[in-house]
Amino acid sequence: MFTGSYVALITPMNQSGEIDYPSLKKLVEFHIANGSHGLIAVGTTGESATLPFDEHIEVVKRMVEFADKKIPVIAGSGANSTAEAIFLSEQMADTGIDGFLSVVPYYNKPQQKGMVAHFKAVADATDLPVLLYNVPGRTVADMLPETVAELATHPKIVGLKDATGDIARLKQTQPLVDKDFVFLSGDDGTGCEFLTAGGHGVISVTANVVPKQMAQMCEAAFAGDFATAKDIDRQIAELHSALFIEPNPVLPKWALYKMGLIQSAFLRLPLIESELDSQNHIEQVMRNSGVLS
Repeated sequence: MFTGSYVALITPMNQSGEIDYPSLKKLVEFHIANGSHGLIAVGTTGESATLPFDEHIEVVKRMVEFADKKIPVIAGSGANSTAEAIFLSEQMADTGIDGFLSVVPYYNKPQQKGMVAHFKAVADATDLPVLLYNVPGRTVADMLPETVAELATHPKIVGLKDATGDIARLKQTQPLVDKDFVFLSGDDGTGCEFLTAGGHGVISVTANVVPKQMAQMCEAAFAGDFATAKDIDRQIAELHSALFIEPNPVLPKWALYKMGLIQSAFLRLPLIESELDSQNHIEQVMRNSGVLS
């Protein structure tokens, strides 16, 4: 369940700031054609923070429609209010999604026991599988291995997206959970190392731009061909860094715009379009990586 390369998909918008559904359809088809193993709808990269509930739910519905059961769709349903996270989960439960991605509540800085209570309440409210999401660089609060282990006993909580970038954290957590608990890297720069250490896949920003390579890297690692996985990772390593020189998803959107996959690189405030120097840099990196001719 939920292994391989899952794309943390951007939410395309037109210059008026409205959701660009034709471009969203194009992106979903692009990822299906290039071998991505799954899609994440309206996560951090999908600008969940600036989509009101009605748009959030509609984007998820459309992604499920466009994917047409050819590829799994996991919906972001996190919030810093447990009641809101439950509400979102309930509203999206019948959309045809395959599961939820639920982030550690941000800003509130919950205690570890508070995280346990939060995620158990969210998981109790759905019949669908739930992936935990630990990204302390954004949420400030850090979900510790012992907390993950306690939550992993819940029948609906099936895995963890770990965006700490700390491989030691993965190794600390692995012995504490059942072998079928899924570990997905949320840090592209260490994603390959995560796989070689026993991770089951990635939820990747870089995969927006090079989905085939990210999928092939995962497949090579699963086959035990770590040399090939590392070679693929080296070829796209510059992208891992360059896509994050401004806050995500500023440069992923610009890259997809330059690739002709979306009509606009528009972002909702408080994010704004990338600086010219950043645009020039990412375009050069895309040429170096073979994405642009």
